[in-house]
Amino acid sequence: MINNLNILLPEIFLTLSIFSILMIGVFIKNSFNLIFNLTSLIILLTIAIILNSSNNVEKIFLESFTRDSFSNFFKILILVSSLFVLNSSKNFILDRKLAKFEYPIIILLSILGMFFMVSSNDIILFYLGLELQSLSLYILASIDRDNLKSSESGIKYFVLSALSSGLLLYGCSLLYGFTGTTNFDLIAGELAKENTGAVFAMVFILVGLAFKVSAVPFHMWTPDVYEGAPTSITSYFAVVPKVAGLAVLIKFMHIPFSKILVEWQTIIIFLSIASMILGAIAAIGQKNIKRLLAYSSIGHIGYALAGVATGVISGYESAIVYISIYVVMNLGAFSCVYLLKKDGEYKENISDLSGISKKHPILAISFLIILFSLAGIPPLGGFFAKFYVFTAVVEQKMYALAIIGLLTTVISAFYYLKIIKTIYFDDSAISFDNTKNKFAQLSIFISCSILLTFFLYPSVLSNVVDTLFLN
Repeated sequence: MINNLNILLPEIFLTLSIFSILMIGVFIKNSFNLIFNLTSLIILLTIAIILNSSNNVEKIFLESFTRDSFSNFFKILILVSSLFVLNSSKNFILDRKLAKFEYPIIILLSILGMFFMVSSNDIILFYLGLELQSLSLYILASIDRDNLKSSESGIKYFVLSALSSGLLLYGCSLLYGFTGTTNFDLIAGELAKENTGAVFAMVFILVGLAFKVSAVPFHMWTPDVYEGAPTSITSYFAVVPKVAGLAVLIKFMHIPFSKILVEWQTIIIFLSIASMILGAIAAIGQKNIKRLLAYSSIGHIGYALAGVATGVISGYESAIVYISIYVVMNLGAFSCVYLLKKDGEYKENISDLSGISKKHPILAISFLIILFSLAGIPPLGGFFAKFYVFTAVVEQKMYALAIIGLLTTVISAFYYLKIIKTIYFDDSAISFDNTKNKFAQLSIFISCSILLTFFLYPSVLSNVVDTLFLN
């Protein structure tokens, strides 16, 4: 019994912490700063608990909940990215009068849902975790109630996400009906036999998961929600749920659907190609930075899905390396956006960046490094992310997928370089305020440092990822 509690310790600690700070928020007036600081402390302590736990495979509750190196890695990535998103956006939250005590608590609730998603070894537990995450995100998308765009984005996300959740749940019920079990390992055993009905179930489940990671053609919510939601929420949407969504997608492909690789491989390849192409082309005409980053994120998910499409361990590992570097790049990109403040108003148009290299050289060079990395220019971290994925794809002789990926990389470089041209060669438009957002500046420094020095020790991350599938 005690061992079972140890396996669940991060989730138990997180749950009790959420209940505790919720009570503080209810009974203490103007408690936003206190709860915000406590939330950061809770995230740090949860990271410490996970780092102190075993990476051996341990399953409890009729093998429905798993703790292993795979789930631990993704939980730490979720927590670290959440910590940076929260703290770098604090000034923005205060300026936009979003400082409600519920804000950080809802973030913690969504993290708890993601924890159950990545540790699930059972359809029921997976869906419960997914819904806890989704319900939290519905609230976050429309948290700025006085802003029409925020309310609109919340409704769009709610309606479309509810539709995708319904399709996913239908797929889960079909899978249970055709296999007679909800356990991932037992489902894999059933699918080793010929089971046509389970293939239909797999299609519905993939549709639901593709929506969660905003892969084309289930991306329709992404640009509107990213643009309409407050920037602090957009940065969270762009990073953290993507990590959990890709982790679950890999888990489904690696365990329950491992015996029907031929059936799902074609679907993943289509999702990957469609996402890469749309992400490269649709972003070209964008004038809003957040909307451009939305299409950029769709394209990047396409590259990560290319690794998943290989259906082999090396491909899954390349996708995990990709999403890890993607997190670093986007944390840096959104931290730069938080510094675009003029007379108390946060600027979001690309034209506002005109000539900032003359008055804000450090911000300009930070944008340069991050955008070059997003474009995959060597020797930055973004280049290695694509290199690992395309290497895994070529090793499986999926040459058409690799060629399309390389072509879309070249196309997407255009709009990243266009922003750099605006920053360095256009006439100066406005001078931004000297903000005191120290954590955003720290986030930019860490992000740029990792991207610049990644080529010196590229094996550090890949060696960690190599251990995730040993058990």
